[in-house]
Amino acid sequence: MSFRNNCLALVFTTCLPLTHGLAADSPRKIDLWPGTAPGELGAIPAEQDTTKPTDELIAGKRVIRLGNVSKPTIDVYLPPSDKNTGAAVLVCPGGGYHILAMDLEGTEVCEWLNSIGVTGVLLKYRVPKRQNEEGHLGPLQDAQRALGLIRGHASEWGIDPKRVGVLGFSAGGHLAANLGNNNQRRAYPRVDAADDQSCKPDFELLIYPGLLIAGKDSTELGPELKIAPTTPPTFIVMAADDPVRPENAFYYGIALKKAKVPVELHVYDKGGHGYGLRARADLPVTSWPARAEEWMRSRKLLSR
Repeated sequence: MSFRNNCLALVFTTCLPLTHGLAADSPRKIDLWPGTAPGELGAIPAEQDTTKPTDELIAGKRVIRLGNVSKPTIDVYLPPSDKNTGAAVLVCPGGGYHILAMDLEGTEVCEWLNSIGVTGVLLKYRVPKRQNEEGHLGPLQDAQRALGLIRGHASEWGIDPKRVGVLGFSAGGHLAANLGNNNQRRAYPRVDAADDQSCKPDFELLIYPGLLIAGKDSTELGPELKIAPTTPPTFIVMAADDPVRPENAFYYGIALKKAKVPVELHVYDKGGHGYGLRARADLPVTSWPARAEEWMRSRKLLSR
């Protein structure tokens, strides 16, 4: 199923092979904040990979489940100069706002973006949710700050500041949507010139997003997701058998359509949740990166 250009249509997809590209250089790591992040009290344990030997493998490989993040960063993956389209995407891994799936929904995604000529910027945002934190304020602050830094370095990194998007998985999909709908003002006091840049993404890709609807049985979006005609054009992927509930994608897509925001929604029969780019080769959901690339090309986001 697909909403394409605000129209509802059926889409039949085939399974296509996925080739990962490699960045031209090692990623550049940048601290988001010159000092302590806003509101950070330093009251959580040291950052660590929380994956245990007994944890589920995805496509036969372990997943880095990074926890206790208090010092947020971005890792900048630049594509080879001869492939660089000028587009950039901020990548938000999922993990229920408890951990970050840093490879499954982060480094591997940045490498794929590089393969299609896009700069991938991996966001390591603060988790887990802090006690008494309003909504998911810390991660939103980190995402807003990251967009400003990307645009502030646009010339240096070969990026078109008018083609900077955000891609999020699961809870990272919620963060991407939250950023797309809450960018008129910063959720923190100005730090430096990076905060004078726009923190509005030019486009969004939400991959099996969660937490978009207000509750388990709700048909309403969360109160923070106030969709308007200014919400960025959005691409959404979900599987009908996703235990996180495909209603997240359905109702968000419908709200976008009502607001006349360009939206493309793909719902696959099977796929479950949390597969990243490692979906089973015999399932059509494996082809979602090809569909995402087509969508970006159709919107002239990958034009040099």
